[in-house]
Amino acid sequence: MEQTDFKVYGYRWVVLLVFMFVVAINQLLWITFAPITSNAATYYGVSDLSIGLLSMSFMIVYIAISIPASWAIDTYGIRIAVGIGAAITGIFGLLRGILAPDYTFVLIAQIGIAIGQPFILNAITSVAARWFPAQERATAAGLGSLAMYLGILVALVLTPYLTIQSQISGMLLIYGIVSVLAAVVFFVFIRERPPTPPCPLDQEQRSLVFDGLKESLRIRDFILLMVIFFVGLGVFNAVTTWIEDIVRPRGFSIVQAGNIGGLMIVGGIIGAVVIPMLSDHYRRRTPYLLLAVIGATLGLVGITFATSYGLLIVSAFVFGFFLLSAGPVGFQYGAEVTHPTPEGTSNGLLLLMGQISGIVFIFGMDSLKSPETGSMTLPLIVLIGLMVLSLLFCTRLREATPSIAEQ
Repeated sequence: MEQTDFKVYGYRWVVLLVFMFVVAINQLLWITFAPITSNAATYYGVSDLSIGLLSMSFMIVYIAISIPASWAIDTYGIRIAVGIGAAITGIFGLLRGILAPDYTFVLIAQIGIAIGQPFILNAITSVAARWFPAQERATAAGLGSLAMYLGILVALVLTPYLTIQSQISGMLLIYGIVSVLAAVVFFVFIRERPPTPPCPLDQEQRSLVFDGLKESLRIRDFILLMVIFFVGLGVFNAVTTWIEDIVRPRGFSIVQAGNIGGLMIVGGIIGAVVIPMLSDHYRRRTPYLLLAVIGATLGLVGITFATSYGLLIVSAFVFGFFLLSAGPVGFQYGAEVTHPTPEGTSNGLLLLMGQISGIVFIFGMDSLKSPETGSMTLPLIVLIGLMVLSLLFCTRLREATPSIAEQ
């Protein structure tokens, strides 16, 4: 007889919270230098672009490691694969703090942390699929993405204050100790699967990772989604990396730059909770992706042209609320339209798009900024144009069929 009763365990929230902790710390280590670009450049005696490279290294490494990491997640599970990422993050996070005064060693440690990133981020939908029933998966993926934003928020807001109080070396050592703590907590509390599945087995079954990879790239809607992520995630990575350079020519301090970036992430956190919950409730994905791109584009216009601190904060909040809410909905939509491709594979391909575009957009923004004033208005206008283009692609997306969406 086919099993019809499936138990959902309360421990799923413990697993999700532990996973979120590791995600947040990894992202905190990624974006550490964004709000203190000029201070770090002076401290190490290098250019702003060299400091940007500390963040950009994550995107470069991701391109090489993403598919092997997705294979590891789908083959060995979240405890082993994410555990690799957590351990690497803890080890190199601590080394970065110990070797903080030397730029070369910090860059090497940053590359080490970057190797751990895809083992962690590519597992967002896998954790949701292993532990959560279908009606909660977009919400669980939203909370996983929310952890990314929390880590970025802490880095943008806290780093300037820690730098002022403890200098750059002290700040990096504090972050290194916390990264080791996150790895320890992960291994103590994480579990691979619940004792019994939260859904029918045929809803969990997925194809082999490389078969799924080939199949995904033949699906029209997933290709469109990859283009949307290429633009949206690339814009987010570039704006976050250059947040101080964007507002510094308008006379704002590193603390104000951190607050502006922080409000952007606060908006994203709220959006990543509200929008996926609505998407789960109505079992629709495409209308919320379209809404997210429209709202994010309007917010980016404000970031580009606002000269008052208040308007910049509001614009950053709107930009974050809509753009970052698109992430978890997009991840879940990608998992639905590519079924039975493994979640780690579809998730990884979407993130890969953002890492590739992030590198291009970061270099592009630096090359297009005004040589006289350092103004980033021109490259931001280019990003607005790309967001409008991605909006057109959003209008072409088709909703996943009910049988797939319910899985």
